[in-house]
Order: sequence, then structure tokens, then C-alpha cells
Amino acid sequence: MKLLQFARSAMVAVGWSLALNVWAAGEPPLKIIVPAPPGGTMDIVGRLVGHQMSLDTGRTVIVENRAGAVGSIGMRAMLQAPPDGNTILMGAINLLVEAPQLMKVPYDPLGDIVSIARVASTSYVLVTATNYPTQDFAGLVSHLKTRKGKANFASYGRGTVSQYSGFILSDKAGLDMQHIGYAGSPPALQDVIGGQVDLMFDGLATSLPLIKGERLRAYAVAGKKRSSYLPDVPTMTELGYPEIQYNGQVTFYGSSKLPADVLARLQQAIKKAAEAPAVQQKLTDAGLEPDVSIDSAAMLAESKLLYQRNAAIVKKFNIQAN
Repeated sequence: MKLLQFARSAMVAVGWSLALNVWAAGEPPLKIIVPAPPGGTMDIVGRLVGHQMSLDTGRTVIVENRAGAVGSIGMRAMLQAPPDGNTILMGAINLLVEAPQLMKVPYDPLGDIVSIARVASTSYVLVTATNYPTQDFAGLVSHLKTRKGKANFASYGRGTVSQYSGFILSDKAGLDMQHIGYAGSPPALQDVIGGQVDLMFDGLATSLPLIKGERLRAYAVAGKKRSSYLPDVPTMTELGYPEIQYNGQVTFYGSSKLPADVLARLQQAIKKAAEAPAVQQKLTDAGLEPDVSIDSAAMLAESKLLYQRNAAIVKKFNIQAN
């Protein structure tokens, strides 16, 4: 609730710094495109960091929501703007390494876009309803084997980490689970809680409140390491499934045509804002791990590896858009 209240107030606050503009005399506002509806995780992070950037620099910051087509509408809008650093995008790494696997996007995800600065990351967690008849991962797998071919798993969309992880678990454990795709986490989690679906790999930011509220049970974290939010929950690697290792990244993106000096200035401004104590606390409150990086080359190399990995998964499991 506090985060939503912040998001609402930030919608107003980020546009009120024109009188204090000391970034550069006469410089236009900085527009941050969020390729998602208002109120979601990406929107909250974009407004949070944008608001702090406005406070730090005195520059007007405007957040514009451009949802649709798995983020490609917002990404295209960003790329169609002049590459002068006045229009950037706040989004998750799936825009580069997941969505383009299943749909034709009007840009080269690894050539037209530069990762300006990462500000946070998030883990993925394997969950069931709390009344599901198993208490730990070994029990879950044993139970699912008794329902081989009948068990199912939810995902928050085709061609996402949520779907990839379910297919890999089904394949490696010999479960033959059926996939049920949803338009986002909330409806999928509702059916998991209601017992219509056996399990789901979901982002921690959306599942954590339900885990804390004892509506979901967490069995494993599909990240590189245990989550500080769920320190007693093992990773999939610890449980013998190193293939199920994903880490969501929340990043500011820009055109790869940005001049080097403009890119550097944006990186420093975003880094300063993201490392502000108030911002770090709000990111933590949202179930995100503050994770700041301005190494564009390293982020591009990581994106290339993830893109190739996901392409192989899509091919192996014949994942299609519809």
C-alpha cells in the first residue's frame, strides 16, 4: 500500500522540478517510457528512480506508460525518439531476451538498444497453494509423479521465464505437466491459490506478499543464490536442477546510438538516484534486490547469453506465441 501511495504521489511530483532545473539551462525534460500499465513493478521503479533523479539534478522528469505487445510498443516509441538522451525506457530484461523469441519486434534487441543502468534484480520462486498436499520439494515431485500427465503448471505468459522453468522442471523430473498460460501473474496466482493449477514459477515481487500472508507455499528459488527474503528456501541448484536458474533484472534502456558522453551522464545520474537510501529502501519494500550496475558492455554480454539460452529452450519445447 505504501508503494502504491508513493507511485501516485510520484506521478505528480516528477513533473514539478522545472523551476529547479540545474541539469543544464534550457534542457528539455527527461522522458522515461514504461512499457507497462501504471501501478505495476516496472512503473513503480521508473517513477521512484525518476523522482529521485529530479530531486538530484533539478531536471524535469516525466514518466509515460506505453503498454502493449509484450513491451515492444514502448520500446519502439523510445527508439523512434531522437537518440539525444532525452527519452529512455525503464523495463525488465525480458524485453530483450524473451519477447523477441516468440514475436517479430520492430527492432534488433541486441543491436539497437543499450543497457544504460541496472537498478534492481528479482528472484523467481516455485509456489503452490498452502493447502497443497506436500510440504517440501521432494514431496512435491513425488506427488506430481503420481499425477503424471495430469498435473499442470501456470505461467504469467508464453515465452517467459515462468513458462521456461515449468517446462524444464517437468522434463528433468519426468512429470509430463501441462502448461496453462495467463495474462500476467495475478490471475495465474489466483488459480494456483484456488487449486485449479498445481504450481507456478513466479517473480518474487508478486508472490512474496502471498507467501507472507500464508496463501502460497514456497518450495525453491530459481535464482543464482538464496533470496534474502526467503533465506530458508533452497535454490533449484541446491535441489539438483541447476538448469532452472534465472534472475530478473530491472534496467534503464536507451538507443545504442546515444553519444558516449550522454550515455555516461545518464548512467551517473541513474546510479546516484538508485543508490539513494530512500530509493534502496523502497526497492526492498517492493520485494526487489537493489542491484546497481552501469557496465553496459557486461550487461550486453549477459543479454546475449540469455538470448541464446532462451532460444534453445523455445526450440526444444516448441514454444509458440499462440
